[in-house]
Amino acid sequence: MTMHSATLTPAQALRLALALSMGAAVSLGITRFSYGLLLPPMRADLGWSYTLAGAMNTANAAGYLLGALMTPALMRRLGPLRLLVWGAVWASLFMAASGFFTSASALLLQRLLAGLASAWVFVAGGLLAARLGTLQPSRAGFLLGLYYGGTGFGITLSALLVPPVLHAAAGEAHGWAWAWWALALASFAGTAVLGYAAHAMPREARAPAAPASAHEAAAQPARAVRRFGWALAGYALFGAGYIGYMTFVIALLREQGASPANITMFYALLGVACVASARLWAGLLDRFHGGQPQAVLNALLGMATLLPVLSAAWPVTLVSGLLFGAVFLSVVASTTALVRHNLPAEQWATGISAFTIIFALGQIVGPTVTGWISDGPGGLARGLVASAITLWAGAALASRQRPLLLT
Repeated sequence: MTMHSATLTPAQALRLALALSMGAAVSLGITRFSYGLLLPPMRADLGWSYTLAGAMNTANAAGYLLGALMTPALMRRLGPLRLLVWGAVWASLFMAASGFFTSASALLLQRLLAGLASAWVFVAGGLLAARLGTLQPSRAGFLLGLYYGGTGFGITLSALLVPPVLHAAAGEAHGWAWAWWALALASFAGTAVLGYAAHAMPREARAPAAPASAHEAAAQPARAVRRFGWALAGYALFGAGYIGYMTFVIALLREQGASPANITMFYALLGVACVASARLWAGLLDRFHGGQPQAVLNALLGMATLLPVLSAAWPVTLVSGLLFGAVFLSVVASTTALVRHNLPAEQWATGISAFTIIFALGQIVGPTVTGWISDGPGGLARGLVASAITLWAGAALASRQRPLLLT
């Protein structure tokens, strides 16, 4: 039953934020980040270079960009809730399809299509979480962080699901395909939870995005670029830098001799730290209205990315994963908070889409460039050094973003 905002209690808001977080779990935690666990066996089985392995996540990001460009019009036509649920259905189907192909071109296409659908889910869910925050203003930062932290549920589930499935299918030809099918089933389960959210959201959240004239539709993204230029530039570098770590860190740990059990622990704890980040950085997102949160978080991510390069000691590796998990989704939440603090509500969808588009552009470049660097001298370690430098450059740019006056 649809809730009215007057009857929305803190407990109900928490339940809805948790249900919405399955959108982030499906669109990023499973659809994108589970690939890091599958990259080593797929690369070994199919004879890929690191450049081609990285291109798989580049294709996913390219699809994400196309989906982000489509999202504002789709939300005006369908409403955010329908787009959220149907996007999750399609993302799950494309995940399952990835288990039926071995040719690079077919897998690249599947990764692109999964990215397309996941953008619909992620942007629609972010808008709904921001709207939910307006009904609980004192906890807006926490509810928003909880949505994005839901990515951690997907990462942790992937870490616990993929290794045993790969082990069980070890005697099968292309046994990694079974992991894609298992992940698709997990995505369908998350989609069912999103169906609950679609029926339980308050009436205010169910409205389509405000219609815009053709002139307004063309002008709004340009205004967002001008007003949030420094934050958008920093966010593009975040997209290019963080994805290198999430794509290749498991391959690096395997090269360094980490056991399968330790890798499972590392990735699962990274996901748990993502969920915990909702509480950890909520005050920062609520307090600052400029680019300070994004700058601080990007700088911390650069440190986390460099740690496994500086030392292969297991405690250092765990610190890297915990710090990275505790920070990286909060960078995403910081951009939605920036939009919420600085734009009127009717422009939130446009603002969130602008950041999603620039995020996707960064992610298109990051995996392939990191893979290309990793194919050269220095290997994966050198690729992650480049990712850390990119993140620190993003921090420097974001630090120059100032708050805006609402218009």
